[in-house]
Amino acid sequence: MITDAPRTPATTTLMRSETLEAPARVAEMIARNAAAFAELGGRLRAEAPDVVVTCARGSSDHAATFGKYLIETMVGVPVASAAPSVVSLFEASVTTRRALCIAISQSGRSPDLLATVAAHADAGAHVAALVNDEGSPLAECADTLLPLCAGPERSVAATKSCIAAMAGLAGLVAAWSGDARLAAAVETLPEALAQAVRQDWSAAIEPLSGVTQMFVLGRGYGFGVAQECALKLKETCAIQAEPFSAAEVRHGPMAIVRNGFPLLALATSDAAGADVVKAAGEFEARGAAVLLARAGGPSLLPAAAAHPAIEPILFLASFYGLAEQLARRRGLDPDEPPFLSKVTRTL
Repeated sequence: MITDAPRTPATTTLMRSETLEAPARVAEMIARNAAAFAELGGRLRAEAPDVVVTCARGSSDHAATFGKYLIETMVGVPVASAAPSVVSLFEASVTTRRALCIAISQSGRSPDLLATVAAHADAGAHVAALVNDEGSPLAECADTLLPLCAGPERSVAATKSCIAAMAGLAGLVAAWSGDARLAAAVETLPEALAQAVRQDWSAAIEPLSGVTQMFVLGRGYGFGVAQECALKLKETCAIQAEPFSAAEVRHGPMAIVRNGFPLLALATSDAAGADVVKAAGEFEARGAAVLLARAGGPSLLPAAAAHPAIEPILFLASFYGLAEQLARRRGLDPDEPPFLSKVTRTL
């Protein structure tokens, strides 16, 4: 059984203590939503939607990217990310009669997200909301409420809520697809996370202590996590980190990689991860400073093997520890990045 992490010393940042809570919070989320996953999964198998529309911003949108790859590879239904400004700024209508709208949010209170969800609901979409605040307007308007159960998150840098959102999407897709192997991986995810949050990625601190720009590479299930890692490097460490697919980076972006240019590469144990390893090797041969996390394989940053769809969540749990340490090394407070607030009410 996973229990809450012991109280940490007063000098520990909120970001670190909340990351350490993730295993217990995910265990609670899985137990709390078991019936809802089964009910919605059965509904979707009986009457599959023509399209899934995700509605989210920031870290929640990165979780949605992770969900896109899960749904498209395991169920075969195309997934599109809604642009909230289509409704909130342009006041355009949408037509989504045979659609599933998945809304993801920590607060469930951003006006543009709520307007977009309402537009899809009015057009006939079934709304499933993965939301942390169960008293929020988003929770109240959902046809299927899937609470993240992350508890209060006080650090501006979201950690446990993003991990819970990705775990929730994995649970939903396991129920929808009927994939027994993924379902088993979701059940054991809390135990795997308990190890991942303690993985030592400090070998990357010195190489990144003085950088201003870098790339984060992922592919497939790992691409959404690459996006999230890049965001956290921006907001907590003031590094202009840009996420790329290992396929896309070989086009225009690779031209700026010179000797010593830093790359964080996240390689899952499947074919997509093999391509990340290959791309990282190509850049390393050109003199790039590659920091590789390879699930179950030799790498600078240790990462355990699991189901390939679960490994990115474990990468993220380990990365958050690195980002917190790196921010402090660079003299920054990861809990209160400048100019940012916890709840963003975008119009």
